[in-house]
Amino acid sequence: MMSILKRSAADLGRAMAAGELTSEEITRAFLEQIEALNPTLNVFLAVDAESALAQARAIDARRAAGEDLGPLAGVPIGVKDNFCTTDFPTTCGSKMLDGWIPPYDSTVVTRLREAGLIIVGKTNMDEFAMGSSTETSYFGATRNPWDTDRIPGGSGGGSSAAVSSYMVPIAVGSDTGGSIRQPGSVTGTIGVKPTYGGVSRYGLVAMASSLDQPGPVARTTEDAALLQQIIGGYDPHDSASINQPVPDLLTASQADDLAGVRIGIVTEFQGEGYEPGVLERFREAVEVLRAAGAEIVEVSCPAFAYALPAYYLIQPAELSSNLARFDGMRYGLRAGDDGSTSAEQVMNLSREEGFGREAKRRIIIGTYALSAGYYDAYYGSAQKVRSLIQQDFDNAFGQVDVLISPTTPTVAFKIGERTADPMSMYLADLCTIPSNMAGNASASFPAGLSEGLPVGLQVMAPPMEDARLYRVGGVLERALEAQWGGPLLDQMNQIDGSKAVSA
Repeated sequence: MMSILKRSAADLGRAMAAGELTSEEITRAFLEQIEALNPTLNVFLAVDAESALAQARAIDARRAAGEDLGPLAGVPIGVKDNFCTTDFPTTCGSKMLDGWIPPYDSTVVTRLREAGLIIVGKTNMDEFAMGSSTETSYFGATRNPWDTDRIPGGSGGGSSAAVSSYMVPIAVGSDTGGSIRQPGSVTGTIGVKPTYGGVSRYGLVAMASSLDQPGPVARTTEDAALLQQIIGGYDPHDSASINQPVPDLLTASQADDLAGVRIGIVTEFQGEGYEPGVLERFREAVEVLRAAGAEIVEVSCPAFAYALPAYYLIQPAELSSNLARFDGMRYGLRAGDDGSTSAEQVMNLSREEGFGREAKRRIIIGTYALSAGYYDAYYGSAQKVRSLIQQDFDNAFGQVDVLISPTTPTVAFKIGERTADPMSMYLADLCTIPSNMAGNASASFPAGLSEGLPVGLQVMAPPMEDARLYRVGGVLERALEAQWGGPLLDQMNQIDGSKAVSA
């Protein structure tokens, strides 16, 4: 079975096109892996095996009839549980939406279905995508396949752990402050945040509307490129959608070298607070890029130092507004409606019972930041910092083609280690937040191991220059795998199935 599970999504697509494998055989193999590992890792919140196999048989029939299908038709995929799906509940990891089945599909899901991918289930996440560890999910924490005592990142820890544990070859996630890239870094997978507006947010349950961005999770750069080309592109349902063609990401991912590419190292993203092993892998990756022909220079982005505090004013402010509709009257769980309570009391009881601790914390912060008398001092000031960060990126991209940094300052930390200290939890997204604030494209690629745990390298590119991410990532991937003798995930020990899922 592992001979199927370890093949890339693109390779599985080629095997089906050549008649070597059927979609039903492939889907059945991944479903068996989910059944074996999900009790330990708590990756999937919902799986529909019968539906997945029926979809797979339909794809096999279309291929047997001679229909020309896309490169990933018949390949299984996991979907983060904040994308609306008509055939699975969409809970956002919250009791507030437990059991809710949307009446429509998100645009991302519609495009996956049109491309023939097999949606096997919905993956776990931090509640309403707020968190860096997938510990705030109402349905329990997800565990990292590299070490089941550790977090898989957040909020998309479920999607990344699904890919790194071979439960699915690819997945989709959403990135508001690093929720695809940070889990990618700590699970040894590839996570891409496309340019804001490059992939439609229609049907993605909103957390912070000016920051949210769907994107791919994969084990190879080629798979990520193929997936982004499927889900990307203009959507009239999303007012922020960019009406431009999706760049040729696949060709970019197959580049042989980096001749003529200028790469800037962000001065502010190294030094104090960064684990020595993380910096060592980063420096080694820089030398690999230099050997591939890139010119390496140091670039200072001084406003990045203020990105984290500004983000934690803007994001809670937008979140408090977006989550206001979940009040038990219009949407979400209804509590305390026994005929003796007022509408206001029902709203209070519903939000008290429906939201978890982290959601309440950020709603309070956001409401305060937007309140009369404090708006200019807090939210307004944070927006000014956001403009400075955009100026830093503009200045940097006037000197270099891409910027690089470690994706996270540390490797995966232990479950429970930071739950009592929100500030230390927020620092996990220190390097990823500036790209969300500016709206440009970024990705995390595996760069090696520190203390036996994955380390990621982040690449940042100007808006609509996503192809640059794939060129750098593809060259880095092939050079490092030649050194390692294969993919980084091959170095992962067998998952310890004796660990119970934490509630």
